Amino acid sequence: MRQRITNIFLEFTRSEKNAGLVLIFCTIISLILANSAFSEEYIHFWHQHISISIMDFELNYSIEHWINDGLMTIFFILVGLEIERELYAGELHPIKNALLPIMAAVGGMIVPALIYSAINFNYPTIKGFGIPMATDIAFSLAILSLVSNKVSSSVKVILTALAIIDDLGSIFVIAFFYGQDIQWFYLGTSLGIFLILLIMNRLKIYRLTPYALLFIPMWYCMMKSGIHATLSGVLFAFALPFNDREEKNPSVRLQELLHIPVGFLILPLFTLANTAIPIKTEYVSELLNVHSLGIGLGLYIGKPLGIFLGILLLVKLKIVRLPEGVSWYKIISMGVVAGIGFTMSIFITHLAFDEEVLIQSSKMMILITAVMSGITGYLMFLLSKNKLIE
Repeated sequence: MRQRITNIFLEFTRSEKNAGLVLIFCTIISLILANSAFSEEYIHFWHQHISISIMDFELNYSIEHWINDGLMTIFFILVGLEIERELYAGELHPIKNALLPIMAAVGGMIVPALIYSAINFNYPTIKGFGIPMATDIAFSLAILSLVSNKVSSSVKVILTALAIIDDLGSIFVIAFFYGQDIQWFYLGTSLGIFLILLIMNRLKIYRLTPYALLFIPMWYCMMKSGIHATLSGVLFAFALPFNDREEKNPSVRLQELLHIPVGFLILPLFTLANTAIPIKTEYVSELLNVHSLGIGLGLYIGKPLGIFLGILLLVKLKIVRLPEGVSWYKIISMGVVAGIGFTMSIFITHLAFDEEVLIQSSKMMILITAVMSGITGYLMFLLSKNKLIE
């Protein structure tokens, strides 16, 4: 089973590399369309409303909203399954193995948030502090794949693990800081369904179907509660049984099932919908505003600095040692690549801001920083064979 888990991990990193390249392509296409002669029609398409009504239950949202609150919940299910797998039988098990990526992730979240908060102190844009906290797994691994012959497996494992951990951190940030007015009835109902799923887990019910059927009302109630709907995806993932018997492991089966649709359908749709950014003068001028500077400096400077400081603290306290083949230079290089926030950063932007100019200028800065971090990290790894630098 352990070998099976390891194989899934390797498969995951390979698919994420490919998915990252697809996301780069989708971003370019979306930006071109949003600034072409078809701009108005393209942007309007994502804002069209789709209504689903079943008896007294009705949901009426734009296509973009359905993607961000609906399809992205499936993405968060996969994130939850990845975290669960790593904790039970992967790179984060036992807990001592998790200390290095955990501290790297914590440092890589706290320092960018502090930089953003310092720049935006006493401004209403302070609520965007969560935007530079994230690392995009797909894009980051795509960059490492371009220099795979110069990156040790230890670096890839650390980057993947810290990205998964700060996804978990971002989920908590979303749940506690970006919820709306809480509707306690709906929240209680959603958590009640979650409790039923946990009981099913304890009763050793291994079929996926009953879990999936209960997930739908759980998601609906979470969406109506004011807590962001994607949290239901993570809770659902942790409610699924996980054990060493492969034939009775719905967690692993669902993880395998979701890899391709999430990487090559859901995330590309999210990218297309959320990078439809017309380059207007008012958006460009906002790139020098405090919220944009906080995002840019938080991701480009704060991420590598926070990751470096988190790992340095553990090493200086002699709690862990750097893995074989991992130098401080490569830790910094990896931290720069981790400054590619993209998916989660764009996602939190929609939760943090209501004004269109703030949303679009923030997205532009996220994209600019992603390009800068990707190119800088790529070049740093290219130079890493120079013994003077090592």
